[in-house]
Amino acid sequence: MAERTPIDTPADLGRAIRNARKKQKLTLVLCAAANGVSVRFLSELERGKPGASVGAALRIARSVGLRFSVEEPG
Repeated sequence: MAERTPIDTPADLGRAIRNARKKQKLTLVLCAAANGVSVRFLSELERGKPGASVGAALRIARSVGLRFSVEEPG
């Protein structure tokens, strides 16, 4: 079963993306280029800077093998 990590903050998302990218041995430069974003954008996303484009963040997350789902309380 896949590992589940709660994503509650931009920092949580950035950390998850960084960890997945590094597991795949992708550099910031290669990952950014593959996703059509700048190295600066990816670096700021991985550091948890708020205000990153949700679309770009999700595209990058998918490109490093992450999948997201929403869990409703209940």
